[in-house]
Amino acid sequence: MADEPRRNLAPLALHVPEPRFRPGDAVSFDDLELAPAGSVARPPVDAAPAALRDYPYTLVRVLDPAGEAVGPWDPKLSPDRLRAMLRHMLVVRAYDDRMFRAQRQGKTSFYMKCTGEEAVSVAAAHALHRDDMCFPSYRQQGLLIARDWPLVDMMCQIYSNAGDRMKGRQLPVMYSSKEASFFTISGNLGTQYPQAVGWAMASAAKGDTRIAASWVGDGTTAEGDFHAACIFASVYRAPVILNIVNNQWAISSFSGIAGAEATTFAARGLGYGIASLRIDGNDPLAVYAATEWAAERARGNHGPTLIEHFTYRVEAHSTSDDPGAYRAADEAKVFPLGDPIERLKHHLIALGEWDEASHEALAKETAGAVRDAQREAEKLGTLSGTAFSHGFETIFEDVFETMPNHLREQSEWMAEERRVAGV
Repeated sequence: MADEPRRNLAPLALHVPEPRFRPGDAVSFDDLELAPAGSVARPPVDAAPAALRDYPYTLVRVLDPAGEAVGPWDPKLSPDRLRAMLRHMLVVRAYDDRMFRAQRQGKTSFYMKCTGEEAVSVAAAHALHRDDMCFPSYRQQGLLIARDWPLVDMMCQIYSNAGDRMKGRQLPVMYSSKEASFFTISGNLGTQYPQAVGWAMASAAKGDTRIAASWVGDGTTAEGDFHAACIFASVYRAPVILNIVNNQWAISSFSGIAGAEATTFAARGLGYGIASLRIDGNDPLAVYAATEWAAERARGNHGPTLIEHFTYRVEAHSTSDDPGAYRAADEAKVFPLGDPIERLKHHLIALGEWDEASHEALAKETAGAVRDAQREAEKLGTLSGTAFSHGFETIFEDVFETMPNHLREQSEWMAEERRVAGV
């Protein structure tokens, strides 16, 4: 009977996920199962999602340990395209280093690096069309850089100076560029997913040819916005690519808190009927190939694709985070997928299209270009100098296309009060 005592039953208990390694622990990824490069078949772009049921549980990889591109996912890129991708990734890393130091020098309040994740954004940008709409999170600065957006403009946003197109209203690194098809980054994580799906649905409704792509971190998949976006993308077969950057860590909690112990993040797409891939996010060729496949699928009206990029956050979550308080010190060093820049460099060398001297020269050139851009941006002000130089009246601007009367009246009243006060 339901009301009889259960003296012989163990009490219920909750499972609280714990990371495998904590500060001071010895780290080993020897038990991590990685599919060999070239071992995963490349399905046709019009394959039904049900035909891809095994793909979330393996890993699409192209570059082998020798730097050779192998298997059916090899995008067979030209050496010029490979060098362009390598250059953009080097710019991203140099840019990150410069802006990190600028924050430590008090020139800006905040910064977020993407060290070790450069391929996720740069290779994807190269696989997309220039006018495909991107809805990024805060670690995809490589999208703008790969689209050759001016570094000075990006830096001005970080400094909130006179050249900041956001007029100091956005947290540093929350870029926005309609001209670069780069949607405004939001600090409210997850909002970009339904926005991307809605934009893609609108593009399809208009009979356009542009698709959308969005990026979230592994932790953000626990947000309700993620699930709402997947429902709409699946039901309406929106021409959108939904990227999950699984870099193993949120700001202070590991990916298990978001569900990584139970299954892969790519597997979440199965329940929605979305074609889903899990790829080596540190392999630029795998990122390019998967994005190209998903983009072709979207343009052919075959529906959305969810891609989990298996990678690792090498640096702190942000300049306000100390990973040493919760993460073993050696994790980044022993993570088995390596450095995406080094892997692409070795691939070009294996092709006979690159060498160490050329790489050193390119790294020096890109670092110099970033340094020069920083000097130009800082002429317009920094946080420790004259950064917040936007007039008070700008608080009333850019909210409505045409300023309504009540805001105009408030602006005029404030101007008069400041005049009387001699401000």
